[in-house]
Amino acid sequence: MARYLMKFAYDGTGYHGWQKQQNGLAIQEVLEGAAKVWAGKDVSLIAAGRTDTGVHALAQFAHFDYEGSMQPRQMVLAFRRHLPYDIKVLEIMRVSPYLSARYQAYERSYRYILAKQRTPFNRNFTGFMPHVRLALPPMQAAAQYLLGSHDFSSFGRANPEIPNRICEVKLLNITETAETFEFSISADRFLHNMVRRIVGTLANVAHFNLSPYIIEAILSESCPRQNLVTTAPASGLYLVDVKYPAKMLDESYRPEIDEPIRGEHEI
Repeated sequence: MARYLMKFAYDGTGYHGWQKQQNGLAIQEVLEGAAKVWAGKDVSLIAAGRTDTGVHALAQFAHFDYEGSMQPRQMVLAFRRHLPYDIKVLEIMRVSPYLSARYQAYERSYRYILAKQRTPFNRNFTGFMPHVRLALPPMQAAAQYLLGSHDFSSFGRANPEIPNRICEVKLLNITETAETFEFSISADRFLHNMVRRIVGTLANVAHFNLSPYIIEAILSESCPRQNLVTTAPASGLYLVDVKYPAKMLDESYRPEIDEPIRGEHEI
């Protein structure tokens, strides 16, 4: 039995997020169904993290175990043959049997695209916050206070199953085009809804012309019930990259002791 890491992309518009569930079609269900066709038996996919309904991925990752003669390139082609056009497998590589796509990831990156106007053509692929006055300088100024390690409880949906709420935000850049504001954010881990709540809060800072120091006060509260914290729509969010230790991408790597399990990750 060998372990493989798969990189894939999807348009999340028509799906109820990544994780299989009872009330709607999920990305995981579709991919595992396609894998079963070419593998001839059930294949379990463990992703780098769950994505919510309507969230997209330019580069999501998942690992699976497979015992057979197919090579990675053949698997890619087999997946593509049996997948709908809104999901595409980009690459498959054999990796260390100790790699966990969920727990060994040490950095994740997202992009959020916030539209200035909603149109029939951007509604599925950008977020839009009606009646909110957006401006780049105040959002950029406030964003600086989110960099580094903090308790992000105020920016994550409450979840008692995840007691560790410390995240390290390594990058948070905001740029403006004629039609959108684009947020790029990287961190070691994210809480549920954290990226969307950061975007919504920075939009509120601009709308109400607040001091950027308000971010320090929100963080210090360590409470998800905040009047200024708004969750931006799912349609503007994209998972764009996940990073793993190089040694775990080496199929021959066998640690002397098990790798430490990293914190939970939610989107």
